[in-house]
Amino acid sequence: MSLEKKTEKLKLDALNRKSIEEFKTSEKIPVVVLLDNIRSMNNVGSVFRTSDAFSIKKIFLCGITPCPPHREIQKTALGATESVDWEFYEDILQLIKNLKKEGYLLVGIEQVKDSILLQDFTINYKNKYALILGNEVDGITDSILDEIDLFVEIPQSGTKHSLNVSVCSGIILWEWYKNFI
Repeated sequence: MSLEKKTEKLKLDALNRKSIEEFKTSEKIPVVVLLDNIRSMNNVGSVFRTSDAFSIKKIFLCGITPCPPHREIQKTALGATESVDWEFYEDILQLIKNLKKEGYLLVGIEQVKDSILLQDFTINYKNKYALILGNEVDGITDSILDEIDLFVEIPQSGTKHSLNVSVCSGIILWEWYKNFI
């Protein structure tokens, strides 16, 4: 007689998800995300959802990045705009200066000369990090590149030389999250 394995998906009530109030008061990892001129509302919503999953402290929406509430953001955020703290800054340079004063290490997620490959970068749990994700076409705004402390690049070996910003945020935020939990 063979024993058949029957895999069952967990029901929502078995996942022990936090309420919005519990999430708001729970401990977060010392990471904030700066979205620099992101055009797509779906990308913005996806970053919110990923930031909720990985207990990110705050998201800063900068420049032309759309802000909640908007149904196109909600479509991918699935309510994470209510749980994750966020703030809009028109001037990302001023935000960067403020974060530096608060002791954040500014990390641009960008392909630049002398960037550090993700697998070669050591995340120091004693640091506070501000991770900057740039525009879907142009990347991080040129005028702020010299203000950023260091750059991390996700290695790629295919024919494309970029990842969608929502995919990039998932990879990067997971890497930081797993080093802080």
